Amino acid sequence: MSRHMTGAGRAARAEAVRIRRATVRDAKRLTKLVRGSRAYEGPYAPMIAGYRVGPDYIETHEVFVALGADDRVLGFYALLLAPAELDLIFVADAVQGLGVGRLLVEHMIGKARDAGILAVRVVSHPPAEGFYLSVGGRRTGTVPANPPVVMWDRPELIIQVT
Repeated sequence: MSRHMTGAGRAARAEAVRIRRATVRDAKRLTKLVRGSRAYEGPYAPMIAGYRVGPDYIETHEVFVALGADDRVLGFYALLLAPAELDLIFVADAVQGLGVGRLLVEHMIGKARDAGILAVRVVSHPPAEGFYLSVGGRRTGTVPANPPVVMWDRPELIIQVT
């Protein structure tokens, strides 16, 4: 799948984005993206400390990666099918706000639809709740903190698959 994205609110910039199924060979690049995410600095750092997107995870779940024209990883997501949940979604810091996250969510909705899923649960990183609301998510509750790794409550949302 190829799409073009344009950065809203920034200098016009378009880049071809290709989304494909992740392979075990992507594991190190996806792990690097997670561990380097500025969204998990400061108080959120313990949640991803030592986190690894392993080959076994990629083989077991619906993991898709967004690649730029030069084959660099722009982002990825993991969809769990039963029960339906967006387990992971990360966008590279350098392309935040340029539409990669929206493309990944649109792709995820298509995959969920193909699997006969009606709605996908999202347990959001607190600062990302606004993003999920902007792509059609609806807040359904709060998932309580789970110390010692997750020290804060997290918004729970549903994204309808239509």
